[in-house]
Amino acid sequence: MLNSLRTFIRKIFNSISDEDLEKELEKDAEYQSRIASELENFNDCTNVHELPEIFHYWSNKHLAPKKFHQFDITDPEQFFFLYVKKFQDTHPDHKIQLVSLGSGNCDMEAKLARKLFDHNISAFTIDCIDINETMLERGRQHAIENNVDEYINPVVADFNHWEPLKSYDIVMANQCLHHVVELENLFASIKQVMHEESYFLTSDMIGRNGHQRWPEALELVKEFWKELPESYRYNRLLKRQEEQYINHDCSEHSFEGIRAQDILPLLTETFHFELFIPFANLVTVFIDRPFGHNFDENGEWDRDFIDRVHARDEEALFAGDIKPTQMLAVLRK
Repeated sequence: MLNSLRTFIRKIFNSISDEDLEKELEKDAEYQSRIASELENFNDCTNVHELPEIFHYWSNKHLAPKKFHQFDITDPEQFFFLYVKKFQDTHPDHKIQLVSLGSGNCDMEAKLARKLFDHNISAFTIDCIDINETMLERGRQHAIENNVDEYINPVVADFNHWEPLKSYDIVMANQCLHHVVELENLFASIKQVMHEESYFLTSDMIGRNGHQRWPEALELVKEFWKELPESYRYNRLLKRQEEQYINHDCSEHSFEGIRAQDILPLLTETFHFELFIPFANLVTVFIDRPFGHNFDENGEWDRDFIDRVHARDEEALFAGDIKPTQMLAVLRK
C-alpha cells in the first residue's frame, strides 16, 4: 500500500524527493495513529467535563468570584450563553447561526440550547463539529432528552481541516483548541466564517505543550508536592504512584495539549481580543483529574492546602514569574 501511495504522490508532486516523501508518509502515519488514540480515549467517555469535587471547591471560592463575576460570568457554560444572549439582544429578528468546534457529546450545546429556549430565544441553530461519530450520537440523545433536537445539528468532521460551508454569528470552542494540530488552518477558517459582528468564544488551555509545567512553575509545584500524603500522590489517570512529581507530556501519543503553547500567540496574531481572562497554573496540578480525586473537598487540611497553593499561584502570576495556563476569551474579527 505504501508503494502505491508513493507512486500516487509522485504523480501529483513529481518534484518531491524521496527524503521529503518519507517525511510526509511518517507525518501522516503519526497523525492517523493519534486520531485512533483520540477516538479510543473518548469513545466511552460519557462526561468529558466531569471534574473532581476539589476543583469545584477551588473554582467556587477563588475562580468565579475573583475572576469571572466582574464580567457577569459565573462559569464557562454560562459564559457562552451570556454572549449568545448579547448577540440576540442586538439582532432580535435574526436567526442566530452557531457552530461549536470539537463538541464531543454535545452536552454543553444541548444545555445551551435548552437555556436559550427557556429564555424565549428560539431562532437559532447549533452545528456541532466533531470527528467522533460515537460521541455525536450521544449528542443527538442529549438533544432529544433536553427537547432541543431541532436546534442541534451534529456534523462529523476533522476540525484540523475544516472547510465551512456558511458564515456564523457565534463560533464556540470549549476545551478543544488544545487538541488541534493545524491551528493556523483552523483559525483561518474561523476568521473566514465570521462577519464584523460575530463572536468567537473560547474556554481553553494555553499552557505548555502536553500540559507540562514550564521550569519556573515546576519548581514551585515540587515544593508543594513534598507536603502531600503518600495517597495523594497517586495518578488516577495513568494509574501510577508518583513519589516525585513527573512532568508528564500528555501529547506524546495523543492530541492532548499538542500545541497548547501556540494557541495564545496565534489568536493574538489572527483576532482582536474583546475580553481575555487568564488564570491558574500551579493549582491545576492538584485539582485536575490525575490527582484531584485524591482530595477530600470537605477536609480541613485539603482545603487549606488548595487555598495556599492558589495564593502562591496568584502571587507568582501577578509578579510575572509564571504564566497562566487557562483562559476565557471573546474574540472579534
